[in-house]
Amino acid sequence: MTAWRPRLVALDIDGTLLKWMDGSGIPHEEVSPAVYAAVQRTLAAGAHVVLSSGRSVHSMTSVADLLGLRGQADDRLWIVASNGAVLTRYPPLEIVHEDTFDARDAVRAVLEHHPTALVAVEDRGLGYRVNRPFPDGELTGELVVSEVDEMVAKPVSRVIIRDPDATVDDFVQLAGNLGLHGTDYVVGFTAWLDLTPVGISKASGLARVCAELGVDQADVLAIGDGRNDLEMLAWAGRGVAMGQAIEMVREAADAVTAPVAEDGAAVELNRWFA
Repeated sequence: MTAWRPRLVALDIDGTLLKWMDGSGIPHEEVSPAVYAAVQRTLAAGAHVVLSSGRSVHSMTSVADLLGLRGQADDRLWIVASNGAVLTRYPPLEIVHEDTFDARDAVRAVLEHHPTALVAVEDRGLGYRVNRPFPDGELTGELVVSEVDEMVAKPVSRVIIRDPDATVDDFVQLAGNLGLHGTDYVVGFTAWLDLTPVGISKASGLARVCAELGVDQADVLAIGDGRNDLEMLAWAGRGVAMGQAIEMVREAADAVTAPVAEDGAAVELNRWFA
């Protein structure tokens, strides 16, 4: 491993680059000096840095700006958004690829079990269409209240289902029992369910980026902390879980770094770009 050095670094955002506000489940929109410096050293060494998140793209460009990830001309930043369903370049923001799916049956099946759940569909580049307001701070951008049937009448890249009265375990069990044929899913740290196109994940999005950049999968370093990072961590040449990640995420990784509160992403990057 001593001769290996990543050519592309894929970074999750929330819980990896950004720390959580105590007890709120909402990230601090600020990057620590240690993480900023480590990312800048990575760029200076000639490695590609790719943001890879479950966030919608409009809430990722601000993080790119905080990290100073503003490339020039054909070296613009790649962003893997919406758990791999949307690929963009920035700046300026350009949608390069989007995967969509028919979410009607899956949404209907979930709402049969959680009829009062909150539903959101990404309105790419702007915000979300929601059936009712989400808890403060959980969604960003313009929020437009709409009927669920209207929200999923056409193919979408992602659907968020949130039930503040349920638990993570409730959603894990629900998704497993339903099967959700024709749809993939990711359960978040709260009772939060992302419905996505089959076969689409951060790993599939990064594979497209690597093909564009001519980077081998084996030369990718990926760092993340959530269930939506499982495929990415297993796919990358070196997958690293944050120290606070749950056990199944840690098991999917090749290594575990320090928690986000201790700048674990910087600790890992400094191994290769000291």
